[in-house]
Amino acid sequence: MLTGQFQNALDDKGRLLIPSRIRAEISGNVLVITRGLDRCLWLFPPEHWRALSDSLMGAASPFTRRARLLQRRIIAPAQEVELDKAGRVNIPQALQSAAGLQRECVILGIKKYVEIWDVDEYDAYLSESEEEFQEAAEELGGLVSF
Repeated sequence: MLTGQFQNALDDKGRLLIPSRIRAEISGNVLVITRGLDRCLWLFPPEHWRALSDSLMGAASPFTRRARLLQRRIIAPAQEVELDKAGRVNIPQALQSAAGLQRECVILGIKKYVEIWDVDEYDAYLSESEEEFQEAAEELGGLVSF
């Protein structure tokens, strides 16, 4: 299961070390990286990327404006990247710019995929969404039990 929160620096060549706990859950050394929502990047194992992209393409007609928008923002920028021997992925410059990645990055494992954030962008997102998070948690109160 790809979970956990980590922080690593993007090096001068645009490479980011993926934490060993996350790498241990990935079979093979190829991943797919694309733009995510909320100004982050999404990093998928190939099988989860195929499921998402097939679902998105199958559920939406290219003749609708919203479908084209999602396909252009999520599917079109997707690229395969390889984990090198040191456990790093090279993040394409266009995706670095799209997510506002500077140097320090937050890496979030979200079960089937990984989010990559610029540390300042992530801190701003947490601050801006705190009230909405509290409301969402309150709504789950009656639905989730453990």
